[in-house]
Amino acid sequence: MSHTSSTLHVPDVAAVPRHIAIIMDGNGRWATQRKLPRVAGHTKGIEAVRAVVKACARRGVEYLTLFAFSSENWRRPSDEVSFLMRLFVSALERETARLHKNGIRLRVVGDLSMFDARIQALVRRGEAQTAGNTRMTLTIAANYGGRWDILQAARQLVAQTMADGHPAPVDESSFAQHLAMAFAPEPDLLIRTGGEQRVSNFLLWQLAYTELYFTDTFWPDFDDAALDAALASYRARERRFGRTGA
Repeated sequence: MSHTSSTLHVPDVAAVPRHIAIIMDGNGRWATQRKLPRVAGHTKGIEAVRAVVKACARRGVEYLTLFAFSSENWRRPSDEVSFLMRLFVSALERETARLHKNGIRLRVVGDLSMFDARIQALVRRGEAQTAGNTRMTLTIAANYGGRWDILQAARQLVAQTMADGHPAPVDESSFAQHLAMAFAPEPDLLIRTGGEQRVSNFLLWQLAYTELYFTDTFWPDFDDAALDAALASYRARERRFGRTGA
């Protein structure tokens, strides 16, 4: 199911965001502050993921999208990347059954061709196992970049037009159908932990009218109270989508 852009369709504004996206930043710095190796922060970050998934489901969030591994993260030291890949495998193996038990659907978006066959197989299995769940959709963005997403959507649209044998009108709605997150409404709230205040090539098309919330809290420390602070900030805002507040 595709959704029209917020520039065309103004969604209802609820006390609880329908779709929350999170840039989970600060694992390495959390570990460094504690004189631990950076990978210890990534391990601790998995616990925070588990807690936030549970907290969002309890609060009635319908879509939760987590930026787990960007297309730029391959530039990190090779031993850290290798550890992140092992952690990804472990999380997919351990958490999918838990998600399924709790009625949560798993989706993974990004260029998965860069991952090894085992990860790709685990992703396919996890998505298939949880496909019928409706309580909440948890999307993991892995080897994802917003510019990649826009380019791959454009390529798909061109290929479809050529296959149809005639150029079709291109509008926001037809384009958005080819984006990696076409199955979800655009995020209502973007949370970034770790103190940085930028979107870092995440969901560039989809964030056009999203409320942005930045916190200094490192991701491993992001708990129920931190989530509630973000939701309180969201509720205090007037979402106008380009209109006046009158």
